[in-house]
Amino acid sequence: MSSTSAPLLPNATIVDRSDLTESIACFRIRSDAAPVAFVPGQYVTVGLGVDERLVQRPYSIASSARRLDDGYELYVRLVPGGALTPHLFRTRPGERVVLRRPKGRFALRPVDDRTHLFVATGCGLAPFMSMLRTLDDDRAPRRVIVVHGVSYADELGYRSELERWAEDPGWALRYVPTVSRPGDPRNAGWTGWTGRAEAVLAALLAEPSFDPARTIAYVCGNPEMTVSADRLLRAAGLDDASVQKELYWPLAR
Repeated sequence: MSSTSAPLLPNATIVDRSDLTESIACFRIRSDAAPVAFVPGQYVTVGLGVDERLVQRPYSIASSARRLDDGYELYVRLVPGGALTPHLFRTRPGERVVLRRPKGRFALRPVDDRTHLFVATGCGLAPFMSMLRTLDDDRAPRRVIVVHGVSYADELGYRSELERWAEDPGWALRYVPTVSRPGDPRNAGWTGWTGRAEAVLAALLAEPSFDPARTIAYVCGNPEMTVSADRLLRAAGLDDASVQKELYWPLAR
């Protein structure tokens, strides 16, 4: 459930916050208890007291699974009129929240030598950052293609970190950021890929170097993109076991 009338029992502290834009921020939250291990790709649930009720929402972890003592880093977009994020975005370091233990089935496989194709929109990049950071800490980089779709270039979170990995000869990482509104003045000066993430994915799948037998795909973001990407990947020859996906909110019925 997303809200409850149970007593408010804050058990964690916001220890750091950095804002990418007015509506996108990273929050680092540390539990009062010993940190609970997680598999890269999983999420935690965060809660705040709102009008004497506990309102909770799940957020994918963006931090490395090897740095538990630093707390869980969450990459969050403000949802105007939302039940939780308007209140979360008013918090500052030192404030208290409710934190539920990590869970979820969207997780990095421990051993896999295929090319990893990560496709994300917006804050759906978070679980992939956890996967990449964990692999980096393990000194076990894999062949990775990261497609990150946003509306505006200033929403490309973790851009410098991804660009650094892309330039690192120890990694075989290809970073493909794309903006869906290239004509907007806010994107003035952008010279990279344009179009929605699924359109860019279609172009990558058409490249001669693409080999479905040597690829595993992970998809996370808005539901329309996730469904479209899944169809493209299946049409390109990936089977059920080779496509992992996470919808950031339920698809409208």
